[in-house]
Amino acid sequence: MINIRQDISLSELNTFGIKAMASNYVEIHDSTQFTELITDPIYLSNNHLVLGGGSNILLTKDFEGLVIRNCISGIDTIKENNSHVWLQVGAGVLWHDFVMHCVDQKWGGIENLSLIPGTVGAAPMQNIGAYGVEVKDVFISLEAIHKTTGILQSFDKATCEFGYRESIFKNKVKDKFIITSVTFRLTKHKHELNTSYGAIQETLDASDIGNPTIKDVSHAVIKIRKIKLPDPKEIGNAGSFFKNPSVYKINYESLQIDFPKIPGYNLPNEMVKIPAGWLIEQCGWKGKTIGNIGVHKNQALVLVNYGDGNGNDLKKLALEIQQSVVDKFGIKLNPEVNFVPS
Repeated sequence: MINIRQDISLSELNTFGIKAMASNYVEIHDSTQFTELITDPIYLSNNHLVLGGGSNILLTKDFEGLVIRNCISGIDTIKENNSHVWLQVGAGVLWHDFVMHCVDQKWGGIENLSLIPGTVGAAPMQNIGAYGVEVKDVFISLEAIHKTTGILQSFDKATCEFGYRESIFKNKVKDKFIITSVTFRLTKHKHELNTSYGAIQETLDASDIGNPTIKDVSHAVIKIRKIKLPDPKEIGNAGSFFKNPSVYKINYESLQIDFPKIPGYNLPNEMVKIPAGWLIEQCGWKGKTIGNIGVHKNQALVLVNYGDGNGNDLKKLALEIQQSVVDKFGIKLNPEVNFVPS
């Protein structure tokens, strides 16, 4: 039985901690409740916002519609052999809780994605990634309900059209489905550990760990993230606000003439990825505070709400940062965070 409530505060349901209200709010704990919901007059007559952990949105005003919070739980082993385990995970499970469960079970493949905020259902939507690993690397399939027909559909890796922080759910079928579960394949032994990205190896060496386990890698990632990124429970934020841009190699080489220290990482097809945080820092934004909002002092890629910030002010700040990077480098930064309403 669904329970739609009115005039609900969203301040605790978004990691920016923005104070905003939802005119209507409902929690979904299994797929049958969603089937029931789509026939409800409130659902049929309102715009919808599907919420997981609230870590990829910036609320710019009250939401005049129906907020649907995905609370579908469960971590189920659906198949395993000598080398791998297949897990079907409810979309409402917190991503970090899922990672910790797998690390405790000594299942490998997502230890580099420790401490990323949000839910399992949101992970494939933007193909979350960190320290050389992306969700698509362990993804098998997902199930999602069409928001108009109520039909449950399955999407395999090819159908999801994964890209850098992209999937079909951010483009072709945006806002048309609600993800109910995701299936992953993880290793049971002979794990292929990725310790070469960022400061992972340095952190392991500092602890004199010469033959790391997946738990060691996870702990290293958590330690690094806690140093670099603010805890949303202490300072409102949504993690990395912008995607790292990619440019053609010839354009990168041209940028090197004027900016010899500009970092870049080679990609396929003669492309180079440039750290967005470096670009923002060079434009003078790192650590800048404007009233109750600003750019984090340790990581220029993170916009923050210091306690009573306004979503519209944060959006304005993001747009000003975008423009300054265009003016200085000729590069447009695209946000990872979704503006709500858009």
